[in-house]
Formats: sequence, structure tokens, C-alpha cells
Amino acid sequence: MNIPSASENKVTIEFPIVAIGASAGGLDPITKLLENLPIDTGMSFVVIQHLSTGQESMLPEILSRATQMKVLQVADGMKVEENHVYVITPGTTMTLKKDLLRLVPKGSALKPINDFMISLASERKTQAIGIVLSGTGNDGTEGLKAIKAEDGITFAQNPETAQYPDMPKNAIAAETPDFVFSPEQIAKEIARIANHPQLNPSETKIPQPEKVEPDLKKSLCCSKLLSALISLITKKQQ
Repeated sequence: MNIPSASENKVTIEFPIVAIGASAGGLDPITKLLENLPIDTGMSFVVIQHLSTGQESMLPEILSRATQMKVLQVADGMKVEENHVYVITPGTTMTLKKDLLRLVPKGSALKPINDFMISLASERKTQAIGIVLSGTGNDGTEGLKAIKAEDGITFAQNPETAQYPDMPKNAIAAETPDFVFSPEQIAKEIARIANHPQLNPSETKIPQPEKVEPDLKKSLCCSKLLSALISLITKKQQ
């Protein structure tokens, strides 16, 4: 009988990816969100900002001042990594495919936030997190809906804190966000749930654990349970 080696007896679990969608007035809430996030959540953060074709973006440089995480402008085929921030390239729309960020010219596509969030929901299921921040129009609403349908987690900026409240308002009207918070509160909530085993189990051994945490969505709905979240992963006796 062949006995699997230690390296073969492990499964690397995908880490959560957070889509941050914003348009007009989005720089301030994106900055506040990153400023209040720990740099070691084990998550990846993808910023989808409405940028015109041919517009030179200083967003990666600006956001680099708000966080110690590495901030990169996306190139086609770039692999997402934990504790990194990725910024969409102007004039493109972006999707996620097998851990790779794929870019295509924007063309007539008018809702790049939806485009990315829908692909994220399809790829990462419960490990997809969507955030809609300040902006005009309703981009992001369908994206949050797709993430919510896969039991991911969805946030919208409190419209009272947004310079341009249309995008979060439309998302809220469609009942797509699980939570409506200020950017600072969103960061705090993401930090709190970052180590929940349903979102970030890291590396676990085969066979699967006998015990698992309660459903994350149910846990998040009760603040008392949030403070009690711990990993209950156990190993079977050999």
C-alpha cells in the first residue's frame, strides 16, 4: 500500500477575495477602508474603480500610502495573492478565472463592478466578498446579488457617508447588501470575520474534520456570536 506523504496529504484551501467597487467620490472611502484594515487578513483585495479609457491612473500610488499591503495595477493574467491590493487598469473590464485576473478592453461595457463581482461569485462562492462604495448609477447591484446568491458576504457604504450615494442606495433598494456600514466599519467587520474557518481555513489535512463552525451568515447576524467565533476544526484519530 502506498502511504501519501505529508505534502500529498494536505489540501490548500482558497483564500477569500474582496471586490471593492466605487465610482465618483470613491477615492476617500477606498482610502479609509484600506487604512483601517489589518495587513494580514489572509484576504486579497481587488479595487474596481470607474476609470476612463486613456486616463492615467495614480490610484495604485495613492492607495500605497493608505496601507502597508502591496498595491499593484492589474496586468492581464496576474495571479491574486493573499494580503495584496489589486487596482483595475483604466479602459478595461476585469474578471477572475482560476486565480488569474483577466483584462479585456472595456468597449461598450458600462458596469465593470458587476462584471468582476459576478465572475468572483462564480469562482469563489462563499469566499467571495463584495463592497459597493460611493458612486453614481447602479453598478455593483447585480454583482452583490450574484455574491449573495452564492452565500458570499456583501456590504454597501452607508449612503449618509458617501459623497455620491446612488450606487449604495441602489444596492440597498435591491436588498443586496448584508451590511450597510461606513468604510471604517466595513474594515472592522472584515477584520473580525477574517479568521472564521468558513472564509479562511488555510491548510487542512485529509480527512475532513468531524466538527465545523456554524454557518457564517447566521453567525454574522448575531453580534454576540461574532465575539465567540473560534476554529473548531479537529483531527480524526489515526
